[in-house]
Amino acid sequence: MTKSRIAAVDVGNDAVKANFGKLESSLYIPNVIARDLEDRPVIGIEELDEKDPLDNLHIRVHSPALRENNAIYRVGNLATKTTNSTELDPGSYKSEEDQTLIMLFASLALDAVSGRETPPSKGNVIESSYTLGTGLPLREVKEGKDVGYRSQLLGSVHQVEFLVTPKYQGIKVNLKFDEVKVYPEGFAAYVNLVMDNDLNVINKDLIDKQILIQDIGGLSTDIAVIRNRNVDDDKAQGFNLGVSESLEMIRDEILTKHGVELDSRRDVVDIITRKNDRHHIMVRGSRTNVHDITDRILLELAKKQYRYLRNVWQKNSQSEICYFVGGGSAVLKDYIKTLNNKLDGYNIEFFEDENESIWMMANAYYKLVADFIRKTEVQSKKEKQKAASSK
Repeated sequence: MTKSRIAAVDVGNDAVKANFGKLESSLYIPNVIARDLEDRPVIGIEELDEKDPLDNLHIRVHSPALRENNAIYRVGNLATKTTNSTELDPGSYKSEEDQTLIMLFASLALDAVSGRETPPSKGNVIESSYTLGTGLPLREVKEGKDVGYRSQLLGSVHQVEFLVTPKYQGIKVNLKFDEVKVYPEGFAAYVNLVMDNDLNVINKDLIDKQILIQDIGGLSTDIAVIRNRNVDDDKAQGFNLGVSESLEMIRDEILTKHGVELDSRRDVVDIITRKNDRHHIMVRGSRTNVHDITDRILLELAKKQYRYLRNVWQKNSQSEICYFVGGGSAVLKDYIKTLNNKLDGYNIEFFEDENESIWMMANAYYKLVADFIRKTEVQSKKEKQKAASSK
């Protein structure tokens, strides 16, 4: 029997962030797919094997959980280079989109093939079993969509076949789940704030405080209200607004004004958040400032996000601090800080390390699912001891 491996996967609207095993490997894949109607041609297969599989991820996905079964996709960086690539649309439910599952399966299949001591040969079928920790936006969990999402993953075998992918072409991976834990994203952020990877409390000051966590994603925003060490489900709120729409607006306006077509929203995020040449692009070889476009659009979004914070804080007046997390927070950090300084002066906190904010959910799911496994093993041991002593 295949031993189950831990997978903690955050299918973010911008990218998939995943941790595997005993944190010995992780993956970051832009959340972009492009449907292929047929196998893509490759010139020089020897050349292909020298390339990075992550940049050339080409797969067929078979799963009863998918609306479009057995379809072929370019995934991640490869998909951004095509004209028909798709990113998740504003207003969509993460739990109901094929794209969420395709990205999840692709990351697990990559882990299954890359984590082997001896590389599998073409025609191999790898059987892989996972205990999965993942999450959904608060509003989807409140609507009970986590139940259906979990059951469609648990009940079936999901197959990923690598097509024109370096090193792994012709390999099939059968994915099974021993257990699937779906956590509300706000609660996961709290766990990450207060506990280390071994679930020891590292932030005692926060344990018994009433705090807010505003998680700004691509398609949605969750504000979790944490009190008595739990998410207050009645007070927590989910909003159908993230940064994706604004990133698309910036992308469109750069194309209209400068004639430069950026591949994906990921490129826009890079322009806004990178350390050097922030808010600049190259136009016909010249470094060009796009501050006028990015500032106007992002300030509008920051004002809406700030109104969400104000409304939730008014209803939870005894809150002591609000932590901003998620990829969207990294994009809007400067704008929200400026607004807060001018207006209410709430006690708010951002993570200066943008990487920490971006990886927060995947790290939290790892902690939660590792704890679940530990408790399950302890319980199983107790039951075996009880059974042995009763004989």
